[in-house]
Amino acid sequence: MSAEQVSSLCEQLVKAVTVIMDPASTQRYRLEALKFCEEFKEKCPICVPCGLKLAEKTQTAIVRHFGLQILEHVVKFRWNNMPRLEKVYLKNNVMGLISSGTQSILEEESHIKDVLSRIVVEMIKREWPQHWPDMLKELDTLSKQGETQTELVMFILLRLAEDVVTFQTLPTQRRRDIQQTLTQNMEKIFSFLLTTLQQNVNKYRRMVGAPQEQEALTTPQKADLGQEPKAQANCRVGIAALNTLAGYIDWVALSHITADNCKLLEMLCLLLNEPELQIGAAECLLIAVSRKGKLEDRKPLMVLFGDVAMHYILSAAQTADGEGLVEKHYVFLKRLCQVLCALGSQLCALLGSDSDVETPTNFGKYLDSFLAFTTHPSQFLRSSTQITWGALFRHEVLSRDPLLLAMIPKYLRASMTNLVKVGFPSKTDSPSCEYSRFDFDSDEDFNAFFNSFRAQQGEVMRMACRLDPRTGFQMAGEWLKYQLTAPVDTGPMNSKTGEGLCSIFSPSFVQWDAMTFFSESVISQMFRTLDKDEIPVNDGIDLLQLVLSFETKDPLILSCVLTNVSALFPFVTYRPEYLPQVLSKLFASVTFEVIEESKAPRTRAVKNVRRHACSSIIKMCRDYPQLVLPNFEMLYNHVKQLLSNELLLTQMEKCALMEALVLISNQFKDYERQKAFLEELMAPVASLWLSTEMQRVLSDPEAFISYVGADNKIADPVLEDPSGLNRSRISFCVYTILGVVKRARWPVATEEAKAGGFLVGYMPSGSPIYRNPCTEQVLKLLDNLLALIRTHNNLYMPEMVAKLGETFAKALDMLEVEKNAILGLPQPLLELYDSPVYKTVLERMQGFFCTLYDNCFHILGNAGPSMQQDFYTVEGLATQLLSSAFVNLNNIPDYRLRPMLRVFVKPLVLSCPPEYYETLVCPMLGPLFTYLHVRLSQKWQVINQRSMLCEDDSADDNPESQEMLEEQLVRLLTREVMDLITVCCVSKKGAEHNTSATVDGDDDEVMATEVTAPASAELTELGKCLMKQEDVCTALLITAYTSLSWKDTLSCQRTTTQLCWPLLKQVLPGNLLPDAVSWFFTSVLKGLQTHGQHDGCMAALVHLAFQIYEALRPRYAELKAVMEQIPDIQRESLEQFESKLLNPTLQKVADKRRKDHFKRLITGCIGKPLGEQFRKEVHIRNLPSLFKKVKPSLETDVLENEDGEGLTALFEP
Repeated sequence: MSAEQVSSLCEQLVKAVTVIMDPASTQRYRLEALKFCEEFKEKCPICVPCGLKLAEKTQTAIVRHFGLQILEHVVKFRWNNMPRLEKVYLKNNVMGLISSGTQSILEEESHIKDVLSRIVVEMIKREWPQHWPDMLKELDTLSKQGETQTELVMFILLRLAEDVVTFQTLPTQRRRDIQQTLTQNMEKIFSFLLTTLQQNVNKYRRMVGAPQEQEALTTPQKADLGQEPKAQANCRVGIAALNTLAGYIDWVALSHITADNCKLLEMLCLLLNEPELQIGAAECLLIAVSRKGKLEDRKPLMVLFGDVAMHYILSAAQTADGEGLVEKHYVFLKRLCQVLCALGSQLCALLGSDSDVETPTNFGKYLDSFLAFTTHPSQFLRSSTQITWGALFRHEVLSRDPLLLAMIPKYLRASMTNLVKVGFPSKTDSPSCEYSRFDFDSDEDFNAFFNSFRAQQGEVMRMACRLDPRTGFQMAGEWLKYQLTAPVDTGPMNSKTGEGLCSIFSPSFVQWDAMTFFSESVISQMFRTLDKDEIPVNDGIDLLQLVLSFETKDPLILSCVLTNVSALFPFVTYRPEYLPQVLSKLFASVTFEVIEESKAPRTRAVKNVRRHACSSIIKMCRDYPQLVLPNFEMLYNHVKQLLSNELLLTQMEKCALMEALVLISNQFKDYERQKAFLEELMAPVASLWLSTEMQRVLSDPEAFISYVGADNKIADPVLEDPSGLNRSRISFCVYTILGVVKRARWPVATEEAKAGGFLVGYMPSGSPIYRNPCTEQVLKLLDNLLALIRTHNNLYMPEMVAKLGETFAKALDMLEVEKNAILGLPQPLLELYDSPVYKTVLERMQGFFCTLYDNCFHILGNAGPSMQQDFYTVEGLATQLLSSAFVNLNNIPDYRLRPMLRVFVKPLVLSCPPEYYETLVCPMLGPLFTYLHVRLSQKWQVINQRSMLCEDDSADDNPESQEMLEEQLVRLLTREVMDLITVCCVSKKGAEHNTSATVDGDDDEVMATEVTAPASAELTELGKCLMKQEDVCTALLITAYTSLSWKDTLSCQRTTTQLCWPLLKQVLPGNLLPDAVSWFFTSVLKGLQTHGQHDGCMAALVHLAFQIYEALRPRYAELKAVMEQIPDIQRESLEQFESKLLNPTLQKVADKRRKDHFKRLITGCIGKPLGEQFRKEVHIRNLPSLFKKVKPSLETDVLENEDGEGLTALFEP
């Protein structure tokens, strides 16, 4: 191997690297150079000498970095085939580079230091401790040469800990060898790290003239300028030592951290006051204080509550805060705040009724400093303290501590400030804004953060008020009185709702908003905590009177006033004579307008007030019906008066008031009286709904389009809307039917129901059968409702869509709001309140269709629970539903199909008594499931082919977002369908089904990595009934197993864990065709290919594949054929697995071992993340075992593992 060869190759490599890094190179040139370098690394036999030559100090940093990369590549990919002498040669040269081959600590580039330490770590991972026992000694010797070498040694130790312990990027046996040897040497390593830290910090402080030494001198000693670089070098080593400590403190035995009277913790506290080192010290301290483990071992951490530690922590916080807003200091403050939070958590864990740890003497000091963070201008720091406050207020011992109880008023005071929504990064109206600019990218970001922060504060305030309910109530009262008398300040931005009104950013509104949230949290908790006779009724009623007599024309403030009325309403239960005043206040707000008789569309703020008043009335009638009952006539007359003017209220408002009346009528507890009342209430609806005109409109799509005005072309799309009244009549009928079906009920107590004439008999099981007083009224309207649903479905037929007018071509599309919710886009903040609810008549039409569709299905979904057997026995109900709700499904878009499944099919099925399964549910679900499977399969096929979904993409301005929207909709629809199937077929023991299973865009749902298949998942009666019918059974099985390879992780995990096995288990006793069995098994393997990169899915799918193989392989040899097709399967290992599985006489190996063996067999089809698919495999060989070989006993089954890992499995921790 001649020197000339090395030199000429190195010249070529230098040129190539220069081309790659030169911004002016052409693409082609750069690619050629890159290819040359990569091929050199892969194939050249003289990599080591070339790498060493390029890494010499005389080369430029870029070339040196490349030279070192070559050496790293050699160690990672060629080490196993290198002769021993070459390994030693390389190792010695690399150690030589550390010793004398780099620039000094302050001059050397950080990427050079990084790659050099990586090379050493890669060698350690392959050779230490067995073949390189002196490694730690060599590092120690290097570190004695000076700061440059010491820093590199720190990098090596940190990288080693990260690879072995944190990221665990090496085979089990090597990892165990190294970790055990590290642990054995930890005392030495720790004392080396501590000594390095101490020596360098001391030198650094001496040179810069640390404050400690200055006290004795009259004039502060100015550091000698020649000393400056030396001091900087020591500082660098100090920082490196802290970073390395942070990598070890996390996992070493706690005894090392607390050794020598907690010397490490003491040093870290001291360093909190050293500006250059404080962030690193705070990081280490945070990791140490956050340690979990045996309580006994954690006790020494309480030393941090001592005088010395507390003094250093607090003075560091004060200094950092006094410096004003500098990013470095702010980051440090955040760390310190986390340290105090973690300290609080340790205290809560260690202090208990049965522990000998006492409340620290400095607990008061700790609380004061913690409060300082809660009152800091940074909203982020304030929010960081909340969880710890909650833990303290909840703690069995501390919550009785006088110091903490004395803190409650201060905490509540702080909350009064913290609830005020200020600090938007784009504004300058509060000291918080400056900090928010560091923490949040946009106002929307801040808004989302603040809303969750406020909710968290609400919880903590309620905990505080549980300990001291009166203080909170008193403060709420004072603040409420202050707000009621304070002049309104709208601030610089006027609301578009009207001149002189607040916008959501106005100073007055943010105060009102905060005060309202505060009083709501505090008052509700007081009623829960105090006994009846302790409630301060007089004070509460005084406040209520003040609120009722307060008048305002500002919709945002009025909304707050209404919330306060609701919060104070429980006081009325003690003084019912105030109820009429409350009702008149609420009724006045139902018809609230900023400008009376205005023709302009109402803004959302006005609509919200009216809606708020309606829901307050409903809530009052729902929660206090006995209280309102004596005033029923007054209430009824109020409502009649409002309903008599068709234009005064929107349809939704009218129906809300009618719902309130229905809720009170439930208190009549007299079937005939309530039935007569409902008949009277619904008379106007019945006459309108059953009129011949309406019947014609509802049953003919074309007549319907014309009646609601969707075939018109409109000149002024904002003001002109000739058919608005027609639409509102249909809405009114549908809303009313829904309100009545939802709210009318029989009495809860069986005796009362019997006395009132609601009980009509008993089921064979002995459970009572009730009748609903609304049944007769609702059933006579059912035919037209089903006609409307049929017509609505038929509107989506292409020939009907073509009949929509020019203005309304997109009337059946989704509303923008719906689209944004699905894509997870935030709403612009201001627009929410200031813009009209529907800006154009097209939006109004879209809103009408969307709400109408949803509400019709809500009625059908509520009909089962409400009218029970009276609904389920309607003549030919299954046929009627199939010919209305399920017609023309092919043309119905995904965003309409989803709510239909969720609000109609699911509740209908869940509340259906078993005796109607055969007649109603099966005939309906059979065709539906078959259809849904076909539909979803086609949709996923399209997505997988990634072709454009919309044919006329020219019409769409933004096809990409359209594509994303459609793809997300398919995902959400898939979840809805799989959830529906699961709810119908599988009963989870002890778990209630969550009806709102999927919220839009809940992709970030946390996935469980450990899979525990619910052993108790059994088929429900309905599931068994469906599985008896061959076509339905096939549709269910095929949908469940095909869905495993659809690209929706959440759906895959749920289906795998909850649905697949119970369905398959049901058909196991029968004779399954071999092809079918192979298909099920292959589907699961396909799922693994698609979702293998997600731990949660992977674990669940491996478990399912294992279950299927174990259960069916003895009967079906075809499964083995499938296994043999898995890429890279090891035949001998498969034979071994098979022989154990098929030989019943052998003793069964533990389940986990069998499963691990199976998982290794199918590794070839487990999908990898994109980043790993084309990665070159690194192979690290095991070294001779460090452990004494144990004589294998029979049970351990040493042979199980083909690559000799059987033995080491014995030592798995």
